[in-house]
Amino acid sequence: MSVTLEFNDRVLSGFDAEWKRVELLARCLLENRSSDKTSPDLILELEAVHRLVLQQRQGDSPWDRPVFHGLDDLALDVLACVYATEARPVVGLLFQDLQAGSAQPFPCIALIEQIFALNAAESVRLRGLTANWGELQARKLLELPEQSVFSPIKPTQRVMAEVMDMPHLGFHVPGAIQVREKADWDELVLPKDRLHALREYLLWLKYRKTVIEDWGGKFTGGPVALFSGPSGTGKSFAAIVVATELGWPLFRVDLASLVSKYIGETEKNLARLFDAAHCQPVVLLFDEVDALMSKRGEIKEARDRYANMEVSYLLARIEDHSGPCILTTNMRSQIDKAFSRRFQMVVEFPRPDVSDRKKLWQKMLPPRAPIDKNIDMGFLARAVSLTGGNIRNAALHAAYLAAGEESSIKLPHIAVGVWREMAKERMQVNIKDLGQLAAELPAYALPAEAQSDVL
Repeated sequence: MSVTLEFNDRVLSGFDAEWKRVELLARCLLENRSSDKTSPDLILELEAVHRLVLQQRQGDSPWDRPVFHGLDDLALDVLACVYATEARPVVGLLFQDLQAGSAQPFPCIALIEQIFALNAAESVRLRGLTANWGELQARKLLELPEQSVFSPIKPTQRVMAEVMDMPHLGFHVPGAIQVREKADWDELVLPKDRLHALREYLLWLKYRKTVIEDWGGKFTGGPVALFSGPSGTGKSFAAIVVATELGWPLFRVDLASLVSKYIGETEKNLARLFDAAHCQPVVLLFDEVDALMSKRGEIKEARDRYANMEVSYLLARIEDHSGPCILTTNMRSQIDKAFSRRFQMVVEFPRPDVSDRKKLWQKMLPPRAPIDKNIDMGFLARAVSLTGGNIRNAALHAAYLAAGEESSIKLPHIAVGVWREMAKERMQVNIKDLGQLAAELPAYALPAEAQSDVL
């Protein structure tokens, strides 16, 4: 339950209370510097807002977002100080008054120490948090290029946009392409146990705060999932469903663009990728990871050593990454066994059985298309063993054939769609592969040498 407080007919809740507390602390420090005392009314107001901030952090906290996971109160105080300058410009003006000779509205370490009246141990902790190697910079939550107690600490624009509930303008993940498609659970056709496994994967994200912070569980990166199975069985589509459920953007990582023949470049490309996505509300999808994550081989030459280093680096970054990673493979046996302990979930995607193929045909034919009454979905499911991807493409091809003829979708249209889909995967396709659909395939769809077999 959220906590609110009313000041001068204005309700404070969420981050507003955090910004107000920083403003009041700055005003108290400014008054104390000028007259060695602070007005009682200002102190009373500060005490009330301070209580509200503590209540919120214990309950419905505005900081309860993946990007801020696991931060203690001092770290949140630092972020509140830094972000308040953008969220409430008056705070930036107060900071300028408090930092004589500085035109910067952003606070420095020395000012933060004074605002929160930190003791010696807390000051050491503050400098560790804001150092180049410290947690707040490592997680890309703030910027402090120069390591000086008088250097201004600035917010990162991406996190600032999230805090202020603005769109992530220009947000991108180097080496990845955003997948715009959305999908719901009822569109995903899988055995019940696999669907349940996917929902279990989401629990690692939805209840991380409960397990880690409230129950004291061990923090792990990720969560990382491996989706394994033949092409077209719905691995990438399942990733879309997961991202849609979370309400987060899905980025498909292009491993081909990241792997470089030049020594050391692959690691740099992977570093840029993970640095951009770390602690961000995004889902990373690594399609067909066999290329980079195959079993590490015997070192016979210098290049083999660096290839193994690339795999080890990817392993380490995935394990350290705080955010969902989904990896897909058609050849699970080729994945290095060193990865197995880094997966929170492994889901095998089987080829659909007759029952699932029937559901897929029902879902994949356009819902508002006119469909001939003689089409029996059960018949289509029994006729040819196709994957979900095959059925989707065949159904769409049939729809375009029917639209071109200005007619309803009929069995010959579907037979052609299935035939074209089968021809993609094999150099030579036999008419018998269509099973009972073979009788519906028009002669024009066959090569000349095969037409005599039909006629």
